Amino acid sequence: MPELPEVEVTRRGIGAQLTGRRVTGVVVRNAALRYPVPGDLAARLTGLALEAVERRAKYLLLRMRHTGGTAGERAPAAHDGGARGERAPLGDRTLIVHLGMSGSLRVLPAGEPAGAHDHLDVLFDAHLLRLRDPRRFGAVLWHEGDISHHPLLARLGVEPLSGGFTAELLHGAAQGRRTAVKPLLMDQRLVVGVGNIYACESLFRAGIRPARAARRLTRADCRRLVTAVRETLEAAVDAGGSTLRDFTRSDGNPGHFQQQHFVYARAGEPCRVCGSAIRSLRQGQRSTFYCPTCQR
Repeated sequence: MPELPEVEVTRRGIGAQLTGRRVTGVVVRNAALRYPVPGDLAARLTGLALEAVERRAKYLLLRMRHTGGTAGERAPAAHDGGARGERAPLGDRTLIVHLGMSGSLRVLPAGEPAGAHDHLDVLFDAHLLRLRDPRRFGAVLWHEGDISHHPLLARLGVEPLSGGFTAELLHGAAQGRRTAVKPLLMDQRLVVGVGNIYACESLFRAGIRPARAARRLTRADCRRLVTAVRETLEAAVDAGGSTLRDFTRSDGNPGHFQQQHFVYARAGEPCRVCGSAIRSLRQGQRSTFYCPTCQR
């Protein structure tokens, strides 16, 4: 499943190529995604300009605006906020995209033939933005008004790359919790976008075993973990994300962070730091990977 780094890499690629351009049409080949694609999406989008591409958790927010001129031409670009998931002034017309488990968004030349799993195109004259989603767990939704009030976004926690993600916040949330630290780190009501891959990698960097009881985290543990989460996510974004199966960036190229994984999907292999064999266990129906020596 694409996690925060993959979504952020996608955001940057789309924004760099399409911000300021006007929509000339929408092609929906299969509306049966996780939520049905709105039937009037083409009527709502056509003629609007892409003002900015932002991210909230694992959701891409394509902010649209009315503007004069001919559809397809580039309009003056607005501030492209959201690089760290921080709140920028939000427009009142937003296309919400979630990549689900297997989705990707690519910017392609207009007229590029569609494949079997290419479910939706947003046309921008000489370019198109194409959603490919073999498992169809992604979503394309339309919202008018303050996007922070949308039901999918309203109860999300803090962004891990923002100033709001602090050791104090994490320590306070851990107090009295019977859950293990890894499920706590993946709780989207606390902190968003940290999925299975990056929870495993962050806990390794922090030297904390994923099965440790959250209530036993000290303030020093939380400081190390907050720093590790930021460092892991930033390194993953710099490497273009992790491509394990389906993910590709908006230019069609894979990410490379999987080559830097310390523990994820490396069960039985030697730890890159101490040489111990990496172990795995099941937590919440997910595979968890850790080093029995480096993590306590």
